[in-house]
Amino acid sequence: MKKLGIAALVALALTACGDGGEKKAALRLDAAEKALAQGDYSEAKLQLDSIKILYPKAFDARRKGITLMQRVELMEQEKSVVYLDSVLKIKQNEADLKKKGLILEKNAEYQKVGNYMHPSQVVEKNLHRNYLRAQVSETGIFALTSIYCGGSNIHHRSIRISAPDGSFAETPASRDFYESTDMGVKSEKVDYRMGADGGVANFIYLNKEQNLKLEFIGSRRQVVSFAPADRKAFVQVYELAQTLSSINQIKKELTEANLKIRFVKKKMEQEAQGK
Repeated sequence: MKKLGIAALVALALTACGDGGEKKAALRLDAAEKALAQGDYSEAKLQLDSIKILYPKAFDARRKGITLMQRVELMEQEKSVVYLDSVLKIKQNEADLKKKGLILEKNAEYQKVGNYMHPSQVVEKNLHRNYLRAQVSETGIFALTSIYCGGSNIHHRSIRISAPDGSFAETPASRDFYESTDMGVKSEKVDYRMGADGGVANFIYLNKEQNLKLEFIGSRRQVVSFAPADRKAFVQVYELAQTLSSINQIKKELTEANLKIRFVKKKMEQEAQGK
């Protein structure tokens, strides 16, 4: 009988506190609601996640937590869309300003996407000159083109940019090249896309106030001055490229946020219908 009495007391004690932690979980639900009302989505999600971890058997609180988490995610994404829309407008205005003074080269017959470049660097104005040209596509893809002209080919596939202090950046050998001959003059064009340029573009921008040297690397090397006018043209195109890249990233984040909103709304509708 004594043993039975002790067992009964233990069972009673377990029953009294055996609600799976619903009361404590309810406190965290309340804290999550308050955080949501204050727009603190991170805190709200933290409180809701803690219910799953700390009170796995608090089924009622967990069920309510799932519904509340959906509200948190919906409001968070809706706020992100409003913010991203406002930033996008600012960046688009910024891009429009940076396009001024540049030209868009685009042949509507065979090009869906044109390229912005500085008018001082168009081919017609640079015949028989060794220089580095910068351009950015309408979709924000930045590229450099090294152009060499001479009496004989050097078959260059890469370039090096050097600063007065001895520092430099060098492109890997590019597979995107073109060679031609016109009236005995040999011409070579090699393209280097941003990200596959060995950090040359970033190096030029960081040293845009320096007197840089441009070196063509091929069967032999040719070194020329990176003219101030070319540096100025580079900077303008490079800065436009950075802005267009930001615009593309914002648009990507907007698309992801809108997809999440549609997903959460659909889930909420299905649960409301008992599916």
